[in-house]
Amino acid sequence: MALRITQQCINCDMCLPECPNEAIFEGAKVYEIEAARCTECVGFYEQPTCMAVCPIDCIELHPEHSETQEQLMRKFEGLNLFSK
Repeated sequence: MALRITQQCINCDMCLPECPNEAIFEGAKVYEIEAARCTECVGFYEQPTCMAVCPIDCIELHPEHSETQEQLMRKFEGLNLFSK
C-alpha cells in the first residue's frame, strides 16, 4: 500500500530527504506522496522512514493504493533496476 500525507502536514521538511524512492514532493498546500514511487521503504528499510520522522504523525496508509509486500518489492525492483 502506498502512503499519503494528510492535510495536517505542517511542511516541516522532515520527510522529504528521508524517502529513498524520491516519492515525496511539495504539493500545493502540503507535501504529497506519488503512489507510483512509494514502496513504503520496502527494499530499503524495515519501516517507512517518512512515518518514523514525522513529528505530527500525518502520514498514513493510502486506502486507494493497496499493495502486498510482494507487489511493493516488485515496484522497488522496477524503480531501482538501473541502480545496480
